[in-house]
Amino acid sequence: MSSQPIAPTHEPEYAWELATLYPEQGGWSEAEYLDLTDGTNRRIEFVDGRLEFLPMPTEIHEALVQFLFMALYQFVDHRKFGKVYFNGIRVRIRPGKTRLPDVLFLHKDHFHVRHNRVWDGADLVMEVVSDDPKDRIRDYEQKFVDYAEAKISEYWIIDPERRLVTIYQLQGEKYVVHGEYLPGQQANSALIEGFVVDVLALFAVAEDIPE
Repeated sequence: MSSQPIAPTHEPEYAWELATLYPEQGGWSEAEYLDLTDGTNRRIEFVDGRLEFLPMPTEIHEALVQFLFMALYQFVDHRKFGKVYFNGIRVRIRPGKTRLPDVLFLHKDHFHVRHNRVWDGADLVMEVVSDDPKDRIRDYEQKFVDYAEAKISEYWIIDPERRLVTIYQLQGEKYVVHGEYLPGQQANSALIEGFVVDVLALFAVAEDIPE
């Protein structure tokens, strides 16, 4: 019996060869984007044929998102107002642009915009700002415009670095500041009457997380 190794029957498949299976940036369709991200935990948004890769969340980010989700979910679910989700429901801003809010709420009267793979709108969204400078620009500038374009009534930006919660309310086609809240204050929704967040308690959930 020969002791010679058996030659492979096909050429090895290298990473760069796999890359050729995907469109170049700027050439992605929404269907290709959805197929890529379905069933995974990839944090990717879709902007005019390009994929925008969001930073992987830190524990501080996730602790704040969890606090906000639980507070909003319990308030909304108790009153049967609608649906609340976090970190996974894609929202179509317009054809060709899809965002992935950290937390979002949709009133039961607007359930017609729900679809299994991507929603065509929301009523309230929240973003927790990450340390990445690109993420700050995305949340404060790009998504500020995008969520207004999608006619989302209320936008919360939670900024751990500044220990600040800013709530924007849609008036016409643009957002205006409904309120800016620091620890010791209660951030109150303009859209959901009675829903408030204790800002001190919110940021306290991250105080024992090591650097």
